[in-house]
Order: sequence, then structure tokens, then C-alpha cells
Amino acid sequence: MAEALVKICGLQDVEVLKSMKSLPIDYIGFVFAPSRRRVTAEQAALLAAELPGWDTDKAPGAAGVFVNPELQELKELLAVVPLDVIQLHGQESPGFCREVKQAFPQAKIWKAISVADGGPADSAGERSRVVDSYAGSVDALLLDTYDPQGSGGSGRTFDWDRIPFFLQAASRHGLPLFVAGGLHPGNVGELLSGYSPDGVDVSSGVESSGVKDIAKMTSFVERVKQS
Repeated sequence: MAEALVKICGLQDVEVLKSMKSLPIDYIGFVFAPSRRRVTAEQAALLAAELPGWDTDKAPGAAGVFVNPELQELKELLAVVPLDVIQLHGQESPGFCREVKQAFPQAKIWKAISVADGGPADSAGERSRVVDSYAGSVDALLLDTYDPQGSGGSGRTFDWDRIPFFLQAASRHGLPLFVAGGLHPGNVGELLSGYSPDGVDVSSGVESSGVKDIAKMTSFVERVKQS
């Protein structure tokens, strides 16, 4: 099985980002949706400018997190910040995702699916239908715990026993499946050994007092690479 990809989300500080340059991270996430981790386009541009100087063999890609954006908003932001991934974390339809994919062919489109007990993706058939509906419109899917704020980073896990249904449906379409929601150095190994998603996405689980913690980030990445 291929090694799981790692995305660390919610970066805001250039000095913190510089301290991470020796870590083999695949994606760095910048939040443009309402959140305490939100950054402006100008802040994100300064952060993204640090990525080409990464100390590992491959520099991480820049991922932008959006919740129900307008196409014009994306155009204005990508004119300032060169994003490799546009992560749509709201109620964006397959049709809108397709529009975004056509408008920004240089970027990969990821669609987040919120997972909640008794929620719209709670039955196996519905999970498959949701995945099928986005096939051809996106480049990857990301499962995250339902959050009323919509942008993730809630620090709560969902029932991982739902993952195999999504993974099976995603693999039929050749779509990578990422998992987020309450991940931290103490549980990511269990997730990877038990469910084998294609990638993991972490934010609050590598923070101390709301600030990214280099020791926690290092431990998290090591656990992923050991799994």
C-alpha cells in the first residue's frame, strides 16, 4: 500500500512554517473560510512563498480551504495566492465543483464530506451515492466530522467504521480519500492501520493553546510514516 499523504491545515505564522521545513509534509492548508485560523490572501501569499524552499525532496503543495465560495471570490484569491489544491468544505454541489475544476485546471479540487451520526451520509447506500455524485467533478474526497461552522478543525472524530464504505466507493472512481476530524499523534496510527485511507488531514490535533506545536507536528508525521 502507498504511504499515506499528510496535510497540515490552518497555518497562519511564517516563523512556525519555517520551523516545519524538515518535515515530509505533502500539503499545507490555508483557511479562507470563517474560522479562528482564517488568513487573508496576502497572508497566505507570504506563507506559500516559503514552500518552494522546503528541506525535503518534495515541497508541499498549497491547499486553500473554502466554504461555499463564489467563483469570483476564488478567481480574485487565486490571482494573489498560487494554490495547488482548492478544498471545498461547504455544501458545494457537484455542478459547482465541476465549474471550479474547469475554471482552475492547474489546481486539484477536493470536496469535503461531513460525517455525522444520523446525517445525510449515514446509510451505506447514501454514502455510495454521495461519492458517485462527485465522481468526475473532483480530484479527491475528504471525510471530516460534521461541524456547524463548516470549515473543520473541530477536534472531534467521527465513527471510523463508516470509512470502508466511502473508501470502496471512492476507489471505484479512482478518487483518493483523505480523513480528517480529531486526528492527533496518539490516534493516527490506529486510523491508518485499521482503515488505510489515502491521506490524513490534521489541524487542532497538532496545536497547543491554539498554536501549531512543532513537537506535535513532528510526532504526527513520524506516526504516519511509520504506519
